[in-house]
Amino acid sequence: MANNTVKHLPDPEYINDAYRGAGKLADKRVLISGGDSGIGRAVALHMAREGAKVAIIYHSAEDKATETKKAIEAEGAQALVLQANTGKSADCESAVDHVLTAWGGIDILVNNAGFQKPYDSLEDVSDEDWQAHFDVNMAGFFYLSRAALRSMDQGCVIINTTSINAFVGNDSLLPYSSTKGAISTFTRSLAKQYMARGIRVNEVAPGPVATDIQEVFEDFDEDKLKNMAAPIGRVGQPREVAPAYVFLACQDSSFITGQTIHVNGGMITSG
Repeated sequence: MANNTVKHLPDPEYINDAYRGAGKLADKRVLISGGDSGIGRAVALHMAREGAKVAIIYHSAEDKATETKKAIEAEGAQALVLQANTGKSADCESAVDHVLTAWGGIDILVNNAGFQKPYDSLEDVSDEDWQAHFDVNMAGFFYLSRAALRSMDQGCVIINTTSINAFVGNDSLLPYSSTKGAISTFTRSLAKQYMARGIRVNEVAPGPVATDIQEVFEDFDEDKLKNMAAPIGRVGQPREVAPAYVFLACQDSSFITGQTIHVNGGMITSG
């Protein structure tokens, strides 16, 4: 008899004591969209431990945003929490203005907010769902980048969150994967456009990671968990992805722009 016991992804781990801050982002001003949970929260905590001031944007999970704010402050860092729908240009402009008013500038922008929903067939995707994917996952990156770049200068950094799905596809996440492919092209083009101003633009492409965004896959039986696991034999943790963002944000990566760091547990790509 088949075992139909419902499984769950591991609880997300955001940072641990083994990560030692070295002041790599001391006094930097950071804005992270989707910073209330998942990879965004892990990035916020790692950057805070490196000495940055961290502002996070959340959409609706106020309780999670509050938890993240407390965790940032526990690292001894200043924190701002901003509610916004990054799919709306005015909300992105307002979020950037709040950070500029509070801290006088933005040194590091992390475009991370994301939306995904699975479908068995393209024919099941409504116009509204297709547009919602692009509003959050692509338009939000454009709106926030445009707003932040007006005050960015030499040495500033933009880091975008794409996905392994941009490079290998995903038959259950066609709209989501399409937006992640668009983000990769956006990253490379923006890097070329702002290279002369000394602004670096890169991206991180996570593989399967234990984050809240995976809750769209309601029940994880043994087969689903097995199929989701990376070749390394498991899903990743947000804390295993976040150091890649720290690297791209600090001077250790000063000769890197327009590139992708793949953090995917051994999934082979051609990008």
